[in-house]
Amino acid sequence: MALPVREQLKYLGIAAAVLVVVLWFMGDILLPFVLGAALAYLLDPIADRLEKLRLSRAASTAIITIATLFIFALVTLLVIPTLVRQTANLIETAPLLLKRLVEFLTLKFPSLLDEGSTLRNSLDALENMITERGGQLLEGALASAASLLNLLLLFVIVPVVTVYLLLDWDRMVAIIDGLLPRDLAPTIRQLSKEIDATLSSFIRGMGTVCLILGTYYSVALIMVGLQFGLVVGAIAGIVTFIPYLGAMIGGALAIGLALFQFWGDWVSIGLVAAIFASGQMIEGNILTPKLVGNSVGLHPVWLLLALSVFGALFGFVGMLVAVPIAAAIGVIARFAVDQYLGSALYMGTGTTLDEDPD
Repeated sequence: MALPVREQLKYLGIAAAVLVVVLWFMGDILLPFVLGAALAYLLDPIADRLEKLRLSRAASTAIITIATLFIFALVTLLVIPTLVRQTANLIETAPLLLKRLVEFLTLKFPSLLDEGSTLRNSLDALENMITERGGQLLEGALASAASLLNLLLLFVIVPVVTVYLLLDWDRMVAIIDGLLPRDLAPTIRQLSKEIDATLSSFIRGMGTVCLILGTYYSVALIMVGLQFGLVVGAIAGIVTFIPYLGAMIGGALAIGLALFQFWGDWVSIGLVAAIFASGQMIEGNILTPKLVGNSVGLHPVWLLLALSVFGALFGFVGMLVAVPIAAAIGVIARFAVDQYLGSALYMGTGTTLDEDPD
C-alpha cells in the first residue's frame, strides 16, 4: 500500500535535513568529491558522444582525461601566472589611477571636489582603503585559494574521483533509478530530466558562453594594447552569466583604464569600447541562443541569492552545490504551481460564498 502524501513529505524532509547536516559538518571533507562529481557531470556528454563513435566507456574516459590534463597544464603554465601578475599590478596601480582621476576631476570640475565635499571625502577614503588593504586582500585571497585547493586536492583526489565517477556514471544513474520508490518513480524521473535540462543549459551552455567571451575580451584587449587586458577579460567573462552585467562591468573597467592609458588616442579608446559592444552583440545574437537557448529556468537574481546563502552557510562547497540545488528548487516549484493550477483548490467547486452548497 502506498504511503500517504504526508508520510512521503515527512521522509523527504528528513532526507533534506540530513543533507544540510552533512554539508554543515563535512563540507571541507566533501569538497574534492563534490568537485569530482561536478567535473564528471560536465564531461559525461562528451563521453556519451565518444561512445556513439563505437569507443568503449573506458577508452572515452581515458581520452577525456588526457585531453583535460593537457589543457589544465597549458592554462596553469601560460595563463594563470600572467593573470596573477596583472591582478597584483592592477591592485598596486589602483591608488595612482585614483589619484589621477581626482586630479582630472579637480581640473575639469573644481566645484565637485572642494575641500570637505562628499565626493572628495569618498574618493580620499577609497584611495586610503585601496592603498592599505589592496595588497592584503590579494595576499589573503591567494593564501585562501592555496589552502582551499592545495596540491593534493588538485593533482590527486579530484582527478581520481572524476575519472572513477565518469567511468561509472551511467551505471550509477541506473542504480539510483532502480532504488526510486515505485509510486514516485515516474514523477521523480520527469523532474530529474527537467533539472538536468536546466543545469545543462546553464552550466554547460552558459559556462561555454562565459569561456568564449572571456577569451575574446582578453585576446582583443591584449591586441589593442590595454595594460590589464587579461584581468579585465577574465572579470567580464566570469560575470557574463548575469545578463548585461558582464559587459557593463568589464566595459566600464576597460574604458576607464583605457582613458588613463590612451588619453588623447581616441582611436584606441574607441576600439576598447567597440570590443565590448561587439561582444554583447555576439553574445545576444549568436552564443546565448545557440548554446543556452531562450530560457534556462534560472533567474539571475534567484541564482545570486542561492550562491550567497549557500556560500555563507557552507563555504566553498555550498557555492558548488548552490546551482544544482537552485535548479532543483526552481523545477519543483514550477511543478507545484502546475499541480495547484489543476487542483480543486484553484479550480473551485462552482459555488460562491453566498450560495448554499447543499
